[in-house]
Amino acid sequence: PLQFLAPYSGCAMGEYFRDNGMHALIIYDDLSKQAVAYRQMSLLLRRPPGREAFPGDVFYLHSRLLERAAKRSDQTGAGSLTALPVIETQAGDVSAYIPTNVIPITDGQICLETELFYRGIRPAINVGLSVSRVGSAAQLKAMKQVCGSLKLELAQYREVAAFAQFGSDLDAATQTLLNRGARLTEVPKQPQ
Repeated sequence: PLQFLAPYSGCAMGEYFRDNGMHALIIYDDLSKQAVAYRQMSLLLRRPPGREAFPGDVFYLHSRLLERAAKRSDQTGAGSLTALPVIETQAGDVSAYIPTNVIPITDGQICLETELFYRGIRPAINVGLSVSRVGSAAQLKAMKQVCGSLKLELAQYREVAAFAQFGSDLDAATQTLLNRGARLTEVPKQPQ
């Protein structure tokens, strides 16, 4: 029951600061565990299970929680509450039930991969799965110019690198893409 209630308690604390004209950040770590706790309680209460045995209102549960994060108008205090929900996936499967429920509620997602982390790429962000609804509209023009095609190039590099390990005869364009991708991967790395 505490795993189910903890996000609501944290949100209520953040709302206090927001409602008093301050800015607050709440990180829900992690909502998939809250959903599992809710599933267990629902099954004990003999509610009918749905997909993956979760109750049918689990989407409502998360949307109701995440929509409490908001920016107040100047007339109502100008405070804000920003929510960063964390969802743990099983084997990186973002198409599982809980991730597919939370992704449409948020303004985007950053997908982290343990494989990238173990290869020394930090932050271990999968640029192919990470998206933003706001995207470049919130970036400065200089930032847009610097990283305009970076995401696409890194995604192409990861795809080609996965296939390149099986073959030795690579054309010049593929070699160029692999070399450039390896260099681009080094740019955002952070020290341990």
